Amino acid sequence: MADKITVYSKAASGDDDKTWVWESEINASSYTVKESEEAIARGTKIVLHLKEGCEEFSTGEKLSSLVKTYSEFISFPIDVWAKTTKEKEVEDKASTDALKEAWEKKKIEAEAKGEEFTEPEPKPVKKKEFEQVEEWTTANNDKPIWVRSPKDVEQESYNEFFKSTFKEFLDPLAHSHFAVEGDIEFRSILFIPGMAPFEQQDMMSKSKAIKLFVRRVFISDEFDESLLPRYLTFVRGVVDSSDLPLNVSREILQESRIVRVIRKRLIRKTFDMLRDIAAREGDDYDTFWENFGRNLKLGVIEDADNRKDLAELLRFTTSKSGDDGELRGLDDYLNDMPEGQNSIYFVAADNKDAAEASPFLEKLKQKGFEVLYLLDPIDEVAMANLATFKEKPIVDASKEALDLGDEDDADKAAREALAEEYKDLTDWMKATLGEQVEKVEVSNRLTDTPCVLVTSKFGWSANMERIMKAQAMGDNRAQDYMKGKKTMEINPASPVIAQLKKMKESGVAEAADNCQLLFDTALLTSGFSIEKPSVFASRVFKLMTAQAAAAASGDDTVTPEIV
Repeated sequence: MADKITVYSKAASGDDDKTWVWESEINASSYTVKESEEAIARGTKIVLHLKEGCEEFSTGEKLSSLVKTYSEFISFPIDVWAKTTKEKEVEDKASTDALKEAWEKKKIEAEAKGEEFTEPEPKPVKKKEFEQVEEWTTANNDKPIWVRSPKDVEQESYNEFFKSTFKEFLDPLAHSHFAVEGDIEFRSILFIPGMAPFEQQDMMSKSKAIKLFVRRVFISDEFDESLLPRYLTFVRGVVDSSDLPLNVSREILQESRIVRVIRKRLIRKTFDMLRDIAAREGDDYDTFWENFGRNLKLGVIEDADNRKDLAELLRFTTSKSGDDGELRGLDDYLNDMPEGQNSIYFVAADNKDAAEASPFLEKLKQKGFEVLYLLDPIDEVAMANLATFKEKPIVDASKEALDLGDEDDADKAAREALAEEYKDLTDWMKATLGEQVEKVEVSNRLTDTPCVLVTSKFGWSANMERIMKAQAMGDNRAQDYMKGKKTMEINPASPVIAQLKKMKESGVAEAADNCQLLFDTALLTSGFSIEKPSVFASRVFKLMTAQAAAAASGDDTVTPEIV
């Protein structure tokens, strides 16, 4: 903004009463120091010779704005020669004349009647006018709230500071005002907003959530990623450090031990605020979760060091949520676990109705085991990264080898006997379906549904496979690699499976078609998509045609219903 700088300086005390001047021009490699012809009383005067086109920096409005932005809270006053609006009283001549005219009329009428007129003459009417004058005004007269003791600050003051500083219109859900002293000193106020910003999809890239000050001088609000992890960018606050340099840069922040200490403390204080909100009665935490719950799930994925703290703050709709959709935490889940349950179960779906209707939950519900409903696309990835909670494994109910809790010897023997009884059928079904399934086995998770398709433990579930297919920039090679291998589980208690077993043993020709139709319907009920819908439709039409022909001929043969 300046192409030349001139600095006048004179010692405050001493024998030297001369004024010296230092001067340098932009892009120059040298400077001059000489005795000044212009004398000053004491101190220093800096003159900036503005470049062409930078004249706005000489206006009081621009200078006041710069002071308000960067030096509003420093401890000494900064005066700016600027225009201010002042109020003054002047005579309202029109109103005064009207009153005087009315008074004179009354006086004349009284004199004409010979009456004594005692009403005093009206005084001039005053009105307020505003004028602009140029004078020295202090541009920074606010004492920063964070340097005061928390005991001396009212809740309303915190709310007003939050709304004015961060352009919010709702009170914050919580705040934390603290100071750190010792080898590293800084003060801070953090806030949890009452609602998410309207541009929440861009919030993590341009949040400007934390305002960094150094010794009360504003430095920047673009260092969020250095002071907080990106999943906490919904937090608003001020950090005032006494140890960082005034010319701090992004590179300095990345390498600074001071910043690492500040960052760690800010994260701790944020978690303390969230725990405080969660412990309150009322719906404050539900409000927070509705606005920022996805951020905490992202934190579970990205922040391994704080994963344990984040897990305690997660909330889910579950099979025990009821019609009102009450959100429950993992601690609530563990507290209500029945005896014999060893794992935390979840199922991923598009919505609550789909999750409740999932065939994977039939045995779990029968045993009274609670199931978490993962209804957000990020949920399944978060739970895969969490893996355990307080030594309890977190298990996807749609994956193979489902552990249904403690099993006695009699139950184990009965399950092995069923597997042996249906071994011929499962081997035949595997041969019939070929590469469509990895294997076919007797299920321990079904009570009503004839069959389901489960995936391998380390591959994508049906829900994740559907999400990844919907990605516009998805990698088809990764999809082929990560797709879970499908295992078909059959329910030996189902009449459909019993009938298929009889058809296979009797050598009925339609047995293979019914087996394929069972697989296709299992794809749908398990959350997968059918690659060739027209072929599936033709099989359904063929079955319906056979049933219609049997009904017309009076044939009593019962064709199994495929569900």
